[in-house]
Amino acid sequence: MNIGSVSLRDVPESDIERALALACLVFHESPDDERREQQQRTLSGCLRIGAYDGEELVGFAAAHPFTVSVPGGGDLSCPGLSYVSVAPTHRRRGVLSAMMAELFARCAGQGAPLAALWASEASIYGRFGFGPGTYGATVEIDSRRALALRISPDERPLHLLDTDSVPAVLAPYFETTRGPRAGRHARTQAWWREQWLTRKDEEDEDLSPPRVVTLGDPLAGYAIYRTKSGDWARDVPGLVSVEELEADTPEGAAALWRYLADIDLTGTVRAHGRPLDDPLLLFAADRDQVGVKSVEPALWVRLVDVRAALAARAWAAPVDVVLAVRDARLPANAGTFRLIASPDGFSYAPTDDAPDLSLEARDLATVYMAATPVAALVRAGLVAEHTQGAASMLDAALRTELVPHTGDTF
Repeated sequence: MNIGSVSLRDVPESDIERALALACLVFHESPDDERREQQQRTLSGCLRIGAYDGEELVGFAAAHPFTVSVPGGGDLSCPGLSYVSVAPTHRRRGVLSAMMAELFARCAGQGAPLAALWASEASIYGRFGFGPGTYGATVEIDSRRALALRISPDERPLHLLDTDSVPAVLAPYFETTRGPRAGRHARTQAWWREQWLTRKDEEDEDLSPPRVVTLGDPLAGYAIYRTKSGDWARDVPGLVSVEELEADTPEGAAALWRYLADIDLTGTVRAHGRPLDDPLLLFAADRDQVGVKSVEPALWVRLVDVRAALAARAWAAPVDVVLAVRDARLPANAGTFRLIASPDGFSYAPTDDAPDLSLEARDLATVYMAATPVAALVRAGLVAEHTQGAASMLDAALRTELVPHTGDTF
């Protein structure tokens, strides 16, 4: 594909360093040697699309070969788009649109019904059909006093786990948590080492290397966290930064939160990207001590093949609705379709019937994992409900027991 003097082609391994240099230019980053080597290793396993003006690399996009859990416990191929960069000299020339079109074509060719990314600028990716498929909450605990709880924590022993043992010990346990909650990526051993156990935190270099605490034997839960000393002379307490916490039961989660809140010489526990239905927010006895500081979109999802994506998820209740779908980027998805689905069957076929709901592909992506109700988009004026009750019927069918959640950034 050509855009004026710019052509698209695969980026060879020999050009990965050039691709990283372009990404650093665009995102105003200066990674150290350790981080740069880690990025090179990660990109060596990715699909890499480059936009070249002659021999100059002026655009770059990568796709991680991910699979992600979808409602009902299934897994779908879902390339994770990252490092999307266009040189400042070549902006507003169609380079980004061409790279996204090529990535979508590659996804379709690989049989991947979904694509996903973390949006650096939310205003950009909606026009390419992405919608916020999961959300994350930043939760803070004032741990200058003991964490007050309404339930009794699990009293099984806690152990600090050597980070070298983490992939072998935690990976099988994490895998059991993925099915019940949509939006979770499968993790390879390399992903555990390269992404979850990096010695330095990209956002705050003053944070310690990751620590890992486990609950029980056999394993019933774990937390990955970092710490930072405070400045008590200025009344700035030490910090416990929680990267991930998983547990079989509320009591197990309570034990891990209590442990984190009891770490000496700290006064704040901060957890980014927690699921919106985190039981901590209910079993905390004092919500002045445990607060939600922000809620932000997390994983942005694109339905590359609407029919295949809808067919792969489970349906909580029967639904029979006609959808008028608009998709300017992928016209094969556009049209009017009758969706008939239930826990026992699925059909999605073109129809000449009048639509019950009209919506854009990005809005269908937003509701796909059930993070946002269709009815909420109707109230926001983003989805048109032509038949009263159609949104509520579709919401009942899309419903999931657990709110979707994504912890892996990329």
